[in-house]
This record gives sequence, C-alpha cells and structure tokens, in this order.
Amino acid sequence: MAGPLMRLIAKDIACQRGGRAVFTGLSFSVDKAEALLVTGRNGAGKSSLLRIIAGLVQLAGGRLSLEGGSTELNIAEQAHYVGHQDPVKGALSVAENLMFWNSYLGGEPDVRAALKAVALDSLADLPAAYLSAGQRRRLSIARLAAVKRPLWLLDEPTTALDAQAQSALADLMSKHLLSGGLIVAASHGPIGISGAKQLRLGPA
Repeated sequence: MAGPLMRLIAKDIACQRGGRAVFTGLSFSVDKAEALLVTGRNGAGKSSLLRIIAGLVQLAGGRLSLEGGSTELNIAEQAHYVGHQDPVKGALSVAENLMFWNSYLGGEPDVRAALKAVALDSLADLPAAYLSAGQRRRLSIARLAAVKRPLWLLDEPTTALDAQAQSALADLMSKHLLSGGLIVAASHGPIGISGAKQLRLGPA
C-alpha cells in the first residue's frame, strides 16, 4: 500500500474557474494512515480541490507532490477519485461494469470480493440500468475495494447511501487507513471517519 514516508503535500496552490480565483495560497499535508476532511460552503472549491489532485483540473499556481509514492506514476495514477457522477454503463451488468474498471485501472478480473464489500454481490448479473441511485453509488465505491491505490479522493461519498451502505463505506475507509492509505474527502457533513484532520475552504 503506502510507503513508510508517504505524504501528500500542497504548497501555496491556487485554483481558477471561469477566470475567477476560487482559492489561492492553500497549503496542507496528509500523511499515510491519515484522512483530511475538506469542508466549506457551496462554491468554496471543495470539488475543485479534489479534481486538481486527481489531475482533472489544471493547477493555477503552487505545487502538489506525493512524497514516498511511485517515481514512475503521477499523483492521479496513484489515486482513486469518486466524484459526484457515478460512471456506470447501464447496458453492462453490475459485475461487467466493475470488471471494465478493473481492467482500465489495472486490477484483478475477479470482482466478487469487491461487490460483496458493498453488498452488491447478489446483483452481479443485473443490468446496471436497473440500479437505484444508492446502488449506483455503491458500485462506484466498489472500485476502492477492487483496485489497491494509496490515495483516495472522495467527493461527497455518502450521497444517496442509506445507513447500512454508509457503515460499509466507513469500514472500507477504516481498513484503507489501517493499511497506511491516505484519504482526502470533501463533504458538508460527517462521513464516518473518526479523528480526521479538517480543512475549511472559504469564509467561516
């Protein structure tokens, strides 16, 4: 999993959106086995921050680094990103969706354990088009269990999840941290991680 000295470091980073500065001079660090909960009002830049780390939005200034990570891979290639949209192909079965992502991300073809971790194993052969919003979210989260990556970037991960599914997600996150992984999560409320550092964006 994570190396003995793995640390995500942001130094004076800046984000622009539509020609407007969303945030500037933002610095923080996340060590192995540590979670950072990013909070703030709508529009403060929570999602933008995660998308910058995931390599989906260009950094407008400053520096991001993953110390102790692979020297051959960039940060995005060592991270899982779970955003607002659940990338699910309705024509494929639940298992086929996860098998596709496993193939793309470099995981093992057997997805049974990952589907069981999110209580979707009984629906493995069901076309994903029939999944509810919560089930689609659980399928997206199954990627976290299926392919090992040290850094998890989670944007409002509990959206559409019922209490049982939230508990399953909390268990996955706890196991990831215990194995030395790192988590950066953006949320308006608690997500089940005790002892997480907090970073508030924008005015209080």
